[in-house]
Amino acid sequence: MIFFPAIDVKDGKCVRLYQGDMEKVTVFNDDPAAQARTFAAAGAGWLHVIDLDGAVKGKPVNEAAIAAIVEAVDIPVQVGGGIRDMATVDFWLELDVERVILGTVAVKNPALVKEACRRHPGRVAVGIDARDGRVAVEGWTKQSLITALELAGHMEDSGAAAIIYTDISRDGAMRGPNVEATVALARSTKVPVIASGGVSSMADLEALKKAGDGLLEGVISGRALYDGRIDLEAAVRLLAT
Repeated sequence: MIFFPAIDVKDGKCVRLYQGDMEKVTVFNDDPAAQARTFAAAGAGWLHVIDLDGAVKGKPVNEAAIAAIVEAVDIPVQVGGGIRDMATVDFWLELDVERVILGTVAVKNPALVKEACRRHPGRVAVGIDARDGRVAVEGWTKQSLITALELAGHMEDSGAAAIIYTDISRDGAMRGPNVEATVALARSTKVPVIASGGVSSMADLEALKKAGDGLLEGVISGRALYDGRIDLEAAVRLLAT
């Protein structure tokens, strides 16, 4: 399994939100590229980067900061947030982003996801962000009627390289991941699943590794790294064995 350190970018800074609330922001680093270098030096094999402002506005906002992250490290970077059309998919991939994450558009325009996967095989992931089992869209500001399991089913034959599943109620809350829902989603699809939301300790990583062995591609964590509750080097070793 892969450990993905998270860098969420808002107003050009590295931040974390509480349960996706744009008003509940903690700034951890004014220089996201420097944070990326720190994570890479500690042994991260991937970075998970989200343009938070872009997710709300529906278009890239923090392009300069994210481009600086990609340039600063030699490890693959996956980017999400506000990617709602093919031009934006192409924009990020041409900047040497390894993989883009499509979230809102997977609900509103699944045909675009399939076309992006066809044009860029292996470089498109689907973000499924759920609150009370139902998928949230537009930077988590709106709730859809579709369930996470239903959306995963719709994406089964899309060609997506991965599904990134986030339980919003756990995100940034340091309450532990929703292991049961994550594993249930992974069992429901042949698309590799990456767990996100609430991963706040080495014990959480151990629980996901035990329950998701052979099912999960990886785990994303952010706040716990910045708070020092998870040691990055130890996390990478744990999931790699």
